[in-house]
Amino acid sequence: MPAEVPPPAASGVFSRLRDGLRKTRDGIREKLEGLFIGAPLDEATLEHLEDALLASDLGPATTAAILEPARAAFRRQGITTVESMRALLAERVAELLQVGPPPPPPPNPPHVTLFLGVNGSGKTTTIAKLAKRYRDAGEAVLLAAGDTFRAAAIEQLQIWGRRIGTDVIAHKPGADPAAVVFDACKAAAARKVERLLIDTAGRLHTRQNLMEELKKIHRIIAREVSGAPHETLLVLDATTGLNALAQAREFHQAVGVTGLVIAKLDGTAKGGAVVAIAQALQIPVRYVGVGEAPDDLQPFDPREFAFALFS
Repeated sequence: MPAEVPPPAASGVFSRLRDGLRKTRDGIREKLEGLFIGAPLDEATLEHLEDALLASDLGPATTAAILEPARAAFRRQGITTVESMRALLAERVAELLQVGPPPPPPPNPPHVTLFLGVNGSGKTTTIAKLAKRYRDAGEAVLLAAGDTFRAAAIEQLQIWGRRIGTDVIAHKPGADPAAVVFDACKAAAARKVERLLIDTAGRLHTRQNLMEELKKIHRIIAREVSGAPHETLLVLDATTGLNALAQAREFHQAVGVTGLVIAKLDGTAKGGAVVAIAQALQIPVRYVGVGEAPDDLQPFDPREFAFALFS
């Protein structure tokens, strides 16, 4: 029997993450515990375990990558308890999520982050929560309302800016998004702010136009700020599960996503898609949203996530 691997130490952050993953975890736990009642673990119960993981939207490839070492450990070491299997699964998921560190900070400010995501993914709220995090850390922050196709998006970002004490560079609805981004880059340099966070449009019904627009914005940022954008974060709605993978591929092919933000994780039983998307694209998860409060947007820790998933 392999030695038990202790989970991450209990903390407020870990507790919120565990609570946020409740729906996904409950689905896995119900099936896991049922496998070990009344009979030892065997090949048949491993098949049921596969069904449980697939139901959490881990996807066939990621489920296979998780179960291969589980099957090997079962055959070699005779794992027969829920606790041992949970620990093994958690460690394997943590390994799969280790797909690279975040980009290094730029030598000189501003640090420019470009945000992508379809409408309704939680992108604008994510920007506001990150802006507050940076403000609380003592950094000067500037926001750019690059989603000019929705008047509500501009207004929403301006409301958030007033709440957290951060200026927003914005034009009128319907203006050229690239012009907004150009002005924001100039303003960030002139004001010597540490962080520039740029919102973008997310409508999918004109997908090709959207991707061309994002490429143009990317070129302007690179021209105006050396080495920028320093991060390109794609915000995905966790409730869409593996359907978000197709979105992620398109955005990644268009402008090169450097990190993922998984929003609304507390509202779904499909939390396993986080692992599948990170694995498929080899893009690190940077933050996860597990609630509405600003503090519920948390830096992502693969091991904490894995143990919260199977705790």
